[in-house]
Amino acid sequence: MPCEVKPRFVLLYGSQKGQAESLAEGIAEVAEEHGLAAELSCLNHNEKYNLETENAPVVFIVSTTGDGEPPDNALQFVKRIKEKTLSPDHYKHLCYALLALGDTNYANFCNCGKTIERRLQELGAKQFYATGYADDGTGLEVVVEPWIEGLWKAIKGALSKMASNKAAFVKGLAADSPRGAPDSTMPDVQLNLLRITDQQSRESIKAPVSKSAAAASPPAPGTHAAVSDLRPAVPTGSSVLASRSPGASAVSASAPETPGTDDGRPRVSPPASLTRSLPPLSESSLNLPALPPPYLDVSLQEADPAGEAVGPSNVEALSAAPVCRAVQLTTGDSVKTALLVELDVSAHPMVTYHPGDSFDVFCPNRAAEVEEALHRLGLSDQRNHRVHVSLLKDTKKKGAQVPSYMSQNISLLYLLTWCLEIRSVPKKALLRALVEHTGHSGQRRRLQELCSRQGSADYNLYVRDCGLSVPELLAAFPTCSPPLSLLLEHLPKLQPRPYSAASSCLRHPGKLRFVFSVVEFPACSWRPAGRRGLCTGWLFDLINPVLLSPGEDESSVSPAPPKIHVSLRPNRSFRPPSEPSAPFIMVGPGTGVAPFIGFLQQREQQRKDDAEAVFGETWLFFGCRHRDGDFLFRDAKNMAKDVNNALMEMIQTELQVDQLEAMKTLAALREEKRYLQDIWG
Repeated sequence: MPCEVKPRFVLLYGSQKGQAESLAEGIAEVAEEHGLAAELSCLNHNEKYNLETENAPVVFIVSTTGDGEPPDNALQFVKRIKEKTLSPDHYKHLCYALLALGDTNYANFCNCGKTIERRLQELGAKQFYATGYADDGTGLEVVVEPWIEGLWKAIKGALSKMASNKAAFVKGLAADSPRGAPDSTMPDVQLNLLRITDQQSRESIKAPVSKSAAAASPPAPGTHAAVSDLRPAVPTGSSVLASRSPGASAVSASAPETPGTDDGRPRVSPPASLTRSLPPLSESSLNLPALPPPYLDVSLQEADPAGEAVGPSNVEALSAAPVCRAVQLTTGDSVKTALLVELDVSAHPMVTYHPGDSFDVFCPNRAAEVEEALHRLGLSDQRNHRVHVSLLKDTKKKGAQVPSYMSQNISLLYLLTWCLEIRSVPKKALLRALVEHTGHSGQRRRLQELCSRQGSADYNLYVRDCGLSVPELLAAFPTCSPPLSLLLEHLPKLQPRPYSAASSCLRHPGKLRFVFSVVEFPACSWRPAGRRGLCTGWLFDLINPVLLSPGEDESSVSPAPPKIHVSLRPNRSFRPPSEPSAPFIMVGPGTGVAPFIGFLQQREQQRKDDAEAVFGETWLFFGCRHRDGDFLFRDAKNMAKDVNNALMEMIQTELQVDQLEAMKTLAALREEKRYLQDIWG
């Protein structure tokens, strides 16, 4: 018998920090369960796909970075489709669906996805499934999960329609052609119309609840207006199913009991927490995501620790700049601690920056957290062993690759210190994988709840919104003992942290200044001591020996200056006006004022160098919580929105126009590069 060929679709992603890529990989892995074959590729790998001739459905998963810019690995694709030489019917053969990721706390929400969709439609492409706009500000899963759930039916519908159209086309050709005279322009092909059926295996995960409770608590419908119609209705009283991959085990857990006290009074139940749920969630059947297939084979080999690399993995491409000055800008009673750091980059001629540029700071994971990770993995005694990573034979993961940052000649200690973001917030795929390595049934059930659709609110509250890290999660679930390979499969690359330059090369040759506030995560039940941000905490500890308090004079004797590995990030779109006579306004609260200090220093130096030049008015608006403690240079959620709204009101008032016209005016200023934003989280 001929082997069955699964209908195919193309799956393309553009991702800056890995979220869109992870979602695309998850879709590709589950596709087989739905009788489909996904061809996965990054948008910039245009040698692996060809939209000019593609006749299968195409699914895009794209994020947005910076000021509405495409991710680095989607930039070339966006440039290609924006070429003005392309005709309006260039993609008339293409049918597509798109999931856009963004954050409403920043300007230009989902702008990359909107740009791609707008251009595809201008070039004749047809949409076969409603676009999803997922907001990281409220939780991506609110939109992502129902969007993916409805995607399979949409793809099959598109494939079925394509097959019907092709069959009708061939039938029409046959009717028009003289009998017995083959059409010389048509290749000799045989069309096999496939019956597309959903082969997804499902298994119910049920808690022992009463019929009345099951009937009274059906799963809530989707709440996001844009995609609420994509979630299939569940009849009242029916059980909710949990899809699983082959080999996964279903777990049943009893509802938590509330025993009485000795005198017969009911005992008060403990409140819900990271490790404990309450009804109705604790009594609900759960929809679990598919179990991610393992794909890495990891082994440790004993080696001599001598000669071990120190510093970031790409240290040869970085500049190790010594700290020549560090000053605390805020007083001790201020809400946040803000510091100014000056680096000596005179030995690095390639570090030539302009006001508005930023640069990356490469920092390690905290030593105490690395030690805790080694302890939980049971590998403390093998910290200096070399890590060998290869692909598992016969892995079912689509497009599996060994991450490029996992070099074969590094120790386990170096890998956990410089390569992996061990503080990353665990995604639901990781929680699902951890279920299989958790011994206690109650803890297994809670991890299932946190990664389920029904537990989305708890996931947001106890994991996502509070910035729970992987080490904190493992500490809260002591019977969870994952293998090293699982963490390597799910933990992202340790990313450098970007900072804006707060100086001008004209004013301070050979020096680079930046300002940062020490990020503080408050204490909670699973974080009793609180903690500082990874990079800001590391920077504070590093410069503390040479740190000057406000008003303190520099000492003639100081310890050896510490060094910081940095890499320049030019920002050619965030610049002061090239014409000095043009007036301009700057708005930056808290440490957001940093790049504008460079702007002002640049303009001041230009005035000194050319006394005859004409300079326009320059206005700087900045804000602080307390004038006495936070007045930098004598923070801010929703600040970009507030500035945008203030400008809208000004335009409406001064030009006597309505809100729509004010929006158009502001959009025109953006288009003309007269309204520039540089927004950081």
